Amino acid sequence: MAQQEQGAPSEAWARIKSRLRGELGEDVFASWFRGVELEKVEGEDLHLTVATRFLRNWLRSHYYDVVLRLARAEWPPVERIEFKVRQPHFGVEAPKEQRQRPVQPLYAAEAPSLPLPLRTGYGGFEGSPLDPRLTFASFLVGVSNRLAHAAAQEVAVAFSSPQPLFNPLFLHGNVGLGKTHLLHAISWDVKQRKPEAEVLYLTAERFMSGFVQALRARDALAFKEKLRKIDILLIDDMEFLQGPTIQQEFCHTLNSLIDGGRQVVVAADRAPTQLDKLDMRMRSRLGGGLVAEIGAMDYELRRKILDRRAQEACSDTKGLEVSDIVLAFLAERLTESGRELEGAVHRLRASYQLTDEPVTIETAEQIVRDLMRGAEPRRVRIDDILRTVSKHYGVNRGDLLSGRRNRSIVRPRQIGMYLAKLLTSRSLPEIGRRFGNRDHTTVLHAIRKIEQLMNDDNQLREEIELLKRLLRD
Repeated sequence: MAQQEQGAPSEAWARIKSRLRGELGEDVFASWFRGVELEKVEGEDLHLTVATRFLRNWLRSHYYDVVLRLARAEWPPVERIEFKVRQPHFGVEAPKEQRQRPVQPLYAAEAPSLPLPLRTGYGGFEGSPLDPRLTFASFLVGVSNRLAHAAAQEVAVAFSSPQPLFNPLFLHGNVGLGKTHLLHAISWDVKQRKPEAEVLYLTAERFMSGFVQALRARDALAFKEKLRKIDILLIDDMEFLQGPTIQQEFCHTLNSLIDGGRQVVVAADRAPTQLDKLDMRMRSRLGGGLVAEIGAMDYELRRKILDRRAQEACSDTKGLEVSDIVLAFLAERLTESGRELEGAVHRLRASYQLTDEPVTIETAEQIVRDLMRGAEPRRVRIDDILRTVSKHYGVNRGDLLSGRRNRSIVRPRQIGMYLAKLLTSRSLPEIGRRFGNRDHTTVLHAIRKIEQLMNDDNQLREEIELLKRLLRD
């Protein structure tokens, strides 16, 4: 009966897309979700299709949890989403209304006109995705980021010189201040100036994942050789590089690239000397080039960002007006990051689109109230742990809660219990209840087992660090 009330799957998917448009804004929706189609809902699996492999990978890495949350509101049993690349339909005439519809551009006009790749890579090794909107032209400069911006531009311009001036370039600052933006901007600028350049942009998480996979495939030597032959290596979120083996190999790669005159750019949330989890040799090498801090944004820079984002939102949304008073209020109260400022503008636009009410200080304060509480650490829930562990190990959530004793299920279950004890305030009996009504002694055994294994198994320790990183972001 409930299924009948929900209507056809296509109607439910239309409602999900409408909510995505409201939450993310028209520009984000048009870039990433306009062409996503529903294939089928099958048990706990939702199957969606997209036009390209890049789009599939981008949605997986950036919007998986958002889509899953909205999908479960329509289909509560859904636990996983499968993004597939559609096969082209040869020999089938498109419907008349589809033939007459103008083609929508995938990206805003700010995207590079050159046929640049949206994912860097070398020798078959794929880097992390690049956002074409993150260029030097779209980066707003203020007192707090002027040095980092100038250094990044200099690296891109002087890329072809025999001996780079700033090598390595190390950018550091808190979350949401523009480090990733500058790394993307360097990548785009280098590829525009020299399309044949071998550019590789990676997050530390992706570097670790690639290295662990190479170890499993007994292909570590080839992996390292590929990295050492690229022209410019850009590593983001360096603070998350974990494990002595991985750090040692990265240090060798870093030395090889710098000694060979290849450019290295690194970003982290702290200066090299404060990255306590890195060994002394790597901290010394990272601090041997130019270290540029991106400080907290002052009022002028926050206002400049809000003015730009509000102008874009108003030009894209008919009837929307955001007054100087509202922008001044937001610039005064929202002080944490650029993402916070962009999120505020997205919310104002979504509120106007959904209610058709003008944007006032009262409505702005109500909409962004949670943002003005300051940066609070994300509260990790046991549901988050179950979902993340299930997705990471490819295990059905129901199996984690069941009485099955297969090794492929027992180990992820024990890791989930360990993470629940580490990252939540739940008691052992409560954790046992949430993991299939298990006794608290079972939970205690699981925690001690994982702690013991982590002492002897570097790979397991690195996997759990990755899971902690995913849960806290």
